[in-house]
Parts: sequence; structure tokens; C-alpha cells
Amino acid sequence: MALMNKCAAVIGGLGIAASVAMGQTSTIRIDGSSTVYPVTEAVVEEFSAASRGKVKLTIGVSGTGGGFKKFARGEIDISNASRPISTGEMEEAAKNGVEYLELPVCFDALTVVVNTQNDWAKTMTVAELKKIWEPGAQGTITKWNQIRPEWPNEKIDLYGPGTDSGTFDYFTEAVCGKAKASRGDYAASEDDNVLVQGVEGSKYALGYFGFSYYSAHAKRLTAVAIDNGKGGILPSNEAVIAGTYNPLSRPLFIYVNKKALQERPEVKQFVEFYLENVKELAAEVKYTPLPDSAYEAVKSRFAKLQAGTVFGGHSETGLTIDDIVKRETKTGK
Repeated sequence: MALMNKCAAVIGGLGIAASVAMGQTSTIRIDGSSTVYPVTEAVVEEFSAASRGKVKLTIGVSGTGGGFKKFARGEIDISNASRPISTGEMEEAAKNGVEYLELPVCFDALTVVVNTQNDWAKTMTVAELKKIWEPGAQGTITKWNQIRPEWPNEKIDLYGPGTDSGTFDYFTEAVCGKAKASRGDYAASEDDNVLVQGVEGSKYALGYFGFSYYSAHAKRLTAVAIDNGKGGILPSNEAVIAGTYNPLSRPLFIYVNKKALQERPEVKQFVEFYLENVKELAAEVKYTPLPDSAYEAVKSRFAKLQAGTVFGGHSETGLTIDDIVKRETKTGK
């Protein structure tokens, strides 16, 4: 209720675009990452309730890559992203005259999961994950006992995001050393709920997806502790904040079309509301909010309509939020 009142105040105080005020419905189009979806969905629900249908918001889940394809063509206003925009996507956006704001909104602990009947793989090293998921593992690393001899002589049923997923890009870069470097013989889906069901249905399954989806199904799945050389660390908000859950902690973003912000007050108001309330809503859906100082820096970037990306078209693993918000955005290729 408090958030709804805030939203009503934002809408009432700033006014909706003339077309909306005349009784017409404005549509804000959002697509992209399934990982960022729960956060954006929570914001949309609060904003929509207060706008009383004057602003329609649509959210697709075509994966980070799928969302960026639409975003670069100018087909959507906001792209949910679980990785930074790539060089190719930057070039496509520039070709189509699409300028954008890159806005970090929270942190995620990318989570490796197994079936609840799995009583052997409580902890796995990054090297073991690489042995399973690297391209050379296809057709050769197929059983649990190939990872550790004492583990079952049973086939590993693998589940993971599809190739349009930012989670796929980040995991493969963090674990295998290069984005998109992965074996292809696994059950892939852009819908994380399908992955949850797959791992839940097989005693010998292994999969990975965002922490929010694990948290929502924690009684149906078991999270694997990740050992990056300092002992096994389970995914949690505390571990992300402490910087100990590496290399699978990652920032999540929304990318906003600059022209839409400049020409459509309802888009500007929605993004303002998003940044004002994402700290509380991200925590509600089990993601890690940024520090207050980081949100202030992101709001400043938004207020200045500071277009571009701080990543230069390349993902980086193991970054802190300070690394991200203190860099200057660049619009070049």
C-alpha cells in the first residue's frame, strides 16, 4: 500500500502524457531477461495499480539476447538484461539510431542446483563445473563419477538457459572462461520454470539459473555451494554483499530507450518509480539490492540522461558495484 501511494503521488504530481490525460492508453513495452523479470514485474504491478489502466505495461521474456535484438531495432522501450550490452548489439542500436541508458538495479547470485535426493554434490569447485559444461565435455563427460570417482556411476541430466539468455552468457564466461563457450547436449530453455521442473524431476540432474527462481522453489531443489579456492560458499544476499560468492555474483540491469524517455513522460515516470522503489522490491523477490550510494549514482546517471555503457561491449565477471557505478559511460563501438 505504501508503494502504491508513492506511485500515485508520482503520477499525480508529474502528470501523464497528453494522450493519456485525454483518456487514451499508453503502452510501455518491456522484454528481455527472465532473471530480471521478477524484479521488473514487481515494479510494474505497483505502477499499474496506481495508474488505473492509463498506462499499459507489457513484459516479454525472450532472454537478454532476444530482448536486446528488439531493443536495438527500437521495438521496445526497456530491455531487462542479466549481462551488459555486447559490441554487436551496440553497433546494431547505433545503426538504428537507438540511444540508451544503462541502469544497474540489483545484484544476483547465479545458482547451481541439484535434485533434493542428491546427497553427494553438496559442494563443487569452479574447475568441476567447467569440466561438466565446457564445449569439450559434450559426449565425453556424461556421468557423475567422471567428476569425482566416489560419486554415482549415473548419467548427469543437465538443464540450463538457452543461448539467448544473459545467464548463459555470464555463467559460461565465469566458469568456462569465454561467453557462450558451452557444451550443447543439455536441456535448454529461456523459461527458468522449465529448468526448475527438469531438475526437480530427475535425481541425477544439475542445472543453473538466477537466485530468485531458486528461492521461490527452495523446498523443491538443493543449491550447490561453490568453491572458488576458499571453501564452499552457498548463494545468499549476505555472500553477495560480502563479495565471497564468486565468480557467480553479477549485476542486473534495465536498458532504457533515451528517445522514449525524452518524448514520453509516462516512460520517464515509470523509470523514476523503478529506481525509487527497486531496493525494496528487489529484496522482496530475493535479489540483493545495491547500496544506497550506488542507487544515488544510478539516479544521477538517469537524471542527466547519461547514455551509453560502462562495459565497452564486453562482460566482466567478479566486479563490485563500485566498479560499475564509478565508471563513465561510453557510447562508441
